[in-house]
Amino acid sequence: MNIALAQINCTLGDLAANAARIEQAAREAKDAGARILVTPELSICGYPPEDLLLRPDFVQACEREVAALAARTAGITVLVGHPRSVEGRLYNAASVLADGRVVATYHKRDLPNYTVFDEERYFEPGGEPCVVVIDGVKMGIAICEDVWGNSGAHTARAAAGQTAMERWDAEVPRAARAAGAEVLLVLNASPYHVNKQATRYAVVSARARESAMPIVFCNLVGGQDELVFDGASFVVDARGEVTHQLASFEEEVAVVEFRDGAPVPGARVPDRPLEALVYDALCMGVRDYVRKNRFPGVLLGLSGGIDSAIVACVAADALGPDKVHAVMMPSQYTASMSLDDAEALAKNLGIRYSIMPIRPAFEAYLGMLADQFAGRAPDTTEENLQSRIRGTLLMAMSNKFGSIVLTTGNKSEMATGYATLYGDMAGGFAVLKDISKTLVYRLSRYRNTVSDVIPDRIITRPPSAELKPDQVDQDSLPPYDVLDAIMEMYVERDMAPEAILKAGFARADVERVVKLLTISEYKRRQAPVGVRITPRGFGKDWRYPITNRYREKF
Repeated sequence: MNIALAQINCTLGDLAANAARIEQAAREAKDAGARILVTPELSICGYPPEDLLLRPDFVQACEREVAALAARTAGITVLVGHPRSVEGRLYNAASVLADGRVVATYHKRDLPNYTVFDEERYFEPGGEPCVVVIDGVKMGIAICEDVWGNSGAHTARAAAGQTAMERWDAEVPRAARAAGAEVLLVLNASPYHVNKQATRYAVVSARARESAMPIVFCNLVGGQDELVFDGASFVVDARGEVTHQLASFEEEVAVVEFRDGAPVPGARVPDRPLEALVYDALCMGVRDYVRKNRFPGVLLGLSGGIDSAIVACVAADALGPDKVHAVMMPSQYTASMSLDDAEALAKNLGIRYSIMPIRPAFEAYLGMLADQFAGRAPDTTEENLQSRIRGTLLMAMSNKFGSIVLTTGNKSEMATGYATLYGDMAGGFAVLKDISKTLVYRLSRYRNTVSDVIPDRIITRPPSAELKPDQVDQDSLPPYDVLDAIMEMYVERDMAPEAILKAGFARADVERVVKLLTISEYKRRQAPVGVRITPRGFGKDWRYPITNRYREKF
């Protein structure tokens, strides 16, 4: 018995194209000798469809596409994910296609409703296990959260420090085993975040040991708005040992040989450093957002600083240099080294590079505002005005040529409000929205190990917005290693300020960062969507109120 995994990149809502990709994968799997093909969760429509699921016409179109795909599939059994309506109740379903028809359907039982997931808003939970027999082998079916168990229970246990995955209960694998299953096939749309694969291994291995059967974990790959799915599909045997591991961030159809009910150990892609995985996640997020939304290319402001440098690298690697236009917009405060470094980076990457000085526009604005500002000393108003001029120029070029503007602000800046509305926040996609400043430096050093494109001075010089003479970021913010550590504990781990203080941070720094976080929510709510790479990004899984007078006491 050979089982194939179709780790494919589905485009949300492009039902015909997704079905065609599944059909192609089925042909590849059949030619390689597979008897069954497993596809990702909701592979017909893409994940997550969100409020499209509230439209009956969308669900009906998905069901028609499943029936049409079944009629085109011959000589191999295909397991496909799709939404299914039964007597007015909507289910997250997996259907078995064979002999030109749907021969069985399973309804997902455990519906995640935490972090980026809100499946309880749309779906009803299923109940009965589903076991199909192929060539004498009994195969159970599960969908993603079914192998993680009750989400509320496992997150509460993790918060309490009970992190051993064996304590996370899951009924579906045991129910499938009790119904006679010898192998469990799991369809997944499990989004990426740092260190996610280690957690998947632990959870799925525990389920395999509990149910005493191998598990085939087939995951979605590709970008969908702020989410990135890394694929990284794998197989574990009944002892919970990983026998096969597919690549991360790549489409692949892989065939796994089973002998006497057990997977025969096969290819395992080696582990890669965190920086390489995060960089690939950013590239996939940018590539799929631009291409799936049919933008002809991207624009970005190139300042000679490290944030715009890594965004330019990601854009060029994701889309090709011919799709990237970098614009340097110097003011009277821009250092000559910034101009030199920006030009050198653009040449190294082979991207289009333009220079548009903003001093004439800045002076014109100051002249227009002179009467209004009479008697008031210059402050951040004049600094923000420069940023907004740059944002206006980039958006004008976007309007004229159709390219989308990539913003270059990072998570540390988004957390503390060190960003200008309608200025450096103006754009369509925020590449570094979930990347801390310290991680920006790590990614830059990693990218230079691939090919030396970022001038060393960009990495080593103190970061500066260059909006006034001799300005550096640390004039307004704590050191980035301190800021990022506090942000990680407060935002991603929900630690109370007192707990952060006990970790050894100065009270003044904790108070400052928490205050800036609290008062900057109105800015974050207006920021563009961006790639999520941490367990808690400023997006789908950060839902703090804007109008909010609650302040934590120290």
